[in-house]
Amino acid sequence: MFKFQHPEFLWLLASVPILLLLLISYRHWRRRALARLGDTSRLMPVFSENKFWAKGALLMLAFTLLAVSWANPQRGGKKQTTTQKSADVFIALDISQSMLCRDVAPNRLELTKIFAQKLVHTLEGERIGLIFFAGNAFLAVPLSTDYPFVLQSIQSASPDLLTEQGTAIASALELAEKSFEAEPGGGRAVVLITDGENHDEEALDAAKKSYDNGTVILPVGAGTTDGGPIPTSDWEGSQYKRDEKGDVVRTRLNEDLLRKIALAGGGQALSVSQSDRAVAAIERKVGGLEKKAMEVRSLDEMESWYQWFLLPVLLFLGLEMAISFWKKQGKK
Repeated sequence: MFKFQHPEFLWLLASVPILLLLLISYRHWRRRALARLGDTSRLMPVFSENKFWAKGALLMLAFTLLAVSWANPQRGGKKQTTTQKSADVFIALDISQSMLCRDVAPNRLELTKIFAQKLVHTLEGERIGLIFFAGNAFLAVPLSTDYPFVLQSIQSASPDLLTEQGTAIASALELAEKSFEAEPGGGRAVVLITDGENHDEEALDAAKKSYDNGTVILPVGAGTTDGGPIPTSDWEGSQYKRDEKGDVVRTRLNEDLLRKIALAGGGQALSVSQSDRAVAAIERKVGGLEKKAMEVRSLDEMESWYQWFLLPVLLFLGLEMAISFWKKQGKK
């Protein structure tokens, strides 16, 4: 496989014909200027046409190779198929409006994104999927080892992705169960990251059902029990959500529900604020799950070849500087 790592730099090749036009224009202007002055051979050294165009050719070659070098041509990419053992893990991320609450800095959702990304890095080697949920749930990333895409998807999490608000934990767990492969073998886990403001009484039943099917539920709380108001947007100075009476609505972390979900789902209740300790606890739990062998197709690391184009650039520029425009005395 051959590709350019930075193909946008190939636009610099447009400078080559521009340089040629400048050289032609300069040569034309110089001839006209000397024609107006008459015979100047006794007043100034004799200009060498051959050397002028040799210097120009060296400059154009240098610019061409420099553009290719900056674009960094690469070779490699031979496909390889390897076998690795892994468990399947879904990260179910609450993106409801209450996750914009700023009872933790900068807010629940942003802190959760940082936590989830750290978790993905820690669980590399496992198959990871991503589910977003609020009033309902949708599959953002199916189970895969494409970790950069999972990280990118986590960064894009926002309440705007779902129009129906709420905290449908049961929907998220049920979607995870449907999204796991039906093939037997291999441990399964759902990392449920939420503030627990659930208005769906089916959450505990869904957690127990998942556990009965072999899936461990690991709830991770986001927020504090003191809570705070719910912004109507995620920028500073926003208004806050109000109830029918006009009072500001407060949201609080429901630790009791998360502990019950952990108990029903065979997991452990954790907190985003625990950061590294919570990530380590999840890593231990997932590490103890049964691993299933699977084939992974990967590409060999691409090898850069820019240096093979950069070295001639230095050589051509050195030669260009060494060549004079003028003819040596006694030569025609």
